[in-house]
Amino acid sequence: MSRRRPSLKWPLILQPLLFQFVTLFISIAALTAIAVRADVGGQYADERITPVIARSIVRLGDGRLEVGVTPELFHIQRKTPDLWFVVENDAGQSVTFGNVPSEFVPLIGKLTNISYAILRDRFPPYRLSAVVRTEVAPAGTLTVLAHGQLTEMNFVVLMTSNLVTVPVFLLLALISLIITPWIVRRSLAGVNRIAQEAGQITTNPRGWRLAEDRVAIEILPLVCAVNDVLRQLDEDYERQRRFIASAAHELRTPIAILRIKVEAADEAATRQLGGDVDRLANLAEQLLDLQRLDAMRNDEDIDLVTLVRQVAADLAPLLIASHRTIEVMVEASWSIRGDVGAIKRVVTNLVQNAIEHGGRHVVIRVQGSIFEVVDDGPGIPIEERERVFEPFHRLRPRSTGTGLGLNLVQQVVELHGGHVSIIGAIGGGTIVRVEFPT
Repeated sequence: MSRRRPSLKWPLILQPLLFQFVTLFISIAALTAIAVRADVGGQYADERITPVIARSIVRLGDGRLEVGVTPELFHIQRKTPDLWFVVENDAGQSVTFGNVPSEFVPLIGKLTNISYAILRDRFPPYRLSAVVRTEVAPAGTLTVLAHGQLTEMNFVVLMTSNLVTVPVFLLLALISLIITPWIVRRSLAGVNRIAQEAGQITTNPRGWRLAEDRVAIEILPLVCAVNDVLRQLDEDYERQRRFIASAAHELRTPIAILRIKVEAADEAATRQLGGDVDRLANLAEQLLDLQRLDAMRNDEDIDLVTLVRQVAADLAPLLIASHRTIEVMVEASWSIRGDVGAIKRVVTNLVQNAIEHGGRHVVIRVQGSIFEVVDDGPGIPIEERERVFEPFHRLRPRSTGTGLGLNLVQQVVELHGGHVSIIGAIGGGTIVRVEFPT
């Protein structure tokens, strides 16, 4: 099972988001800790009791206030036996509950001037800790001064402040999930464009280079390195091309001399070397064909039907002499663009290849910009249909060919933007299909 390749997009989105959350959480916690000074640490009265107290107050018909022990108030009283409170309305009427410390007695009747306060004595057990809140209840607007269950103020403030960070973080997360992918896609647009350019690089034409403009500075060294490699490959290819062309050209003269000497030899064994000399000459010519096509290509509009018929006419005497036949079938006639000489060599090589591998009857079928060479020979095994295009590969070791014919065909066709393939013919034989772009 193949391992899934990692993507840069999610680390660029999720990791900054997690970092933002942790930073936000720690920052607010630290700011809260600083805000809560050391001298205000300790226990405070829990302010959540004031709305419960306000709901327990009943206003009598004469306007006086009275405490009604509700289930909520009863529950608080059980948890906090030292519960006490003072409740006052805007009219100045008040009611008390529990043992109000003497320190707070002077405030009775004056609470309407206070709307919010947190009070605490300096030392434990903090019996004077109290909270003042203004609450709206069924009995009206009430100001409550109360002492109940004690709690740590630092913990409350810290938890409250961090709870506030949750919606802030959710907002940041939503923004990040929407904005960050857009930023990432925009930032990686240059990488995607370079990848598309790299995917279009082929051996022909050479001279491809990846665009170095509008590339992020972090990616530029990689692009420059790839361009340096492409430049070096072009230089090496050119040196190899010149070497092969020079070698093939230099071989023509000694091969020609060797052929003359072999043909003029008195010994029959020496004259039998003529076939080997012909193979050497054919090999040199095919190498030169590849170099000529690569260096001196002359494209023009070609009538494929006319070209195929010319090749068939040229090869007809050879086929008749070897008791073979050739036929041209035209299903559609289109023009293609290419080098006439190179396309002729393609058709010629395919027909000669069909004859060499036992075909008694060869058919060239033209279908628009596609032509097929069909023979009735033994065929090519499926496992060999790709390998026969490799240089110097022979289907039969003792074959008289050079092993470059089909490789030359493939290179010529690909240089013209086409494709060549081999398929089995119905009832035996081989079909070589050549497709040119329209």
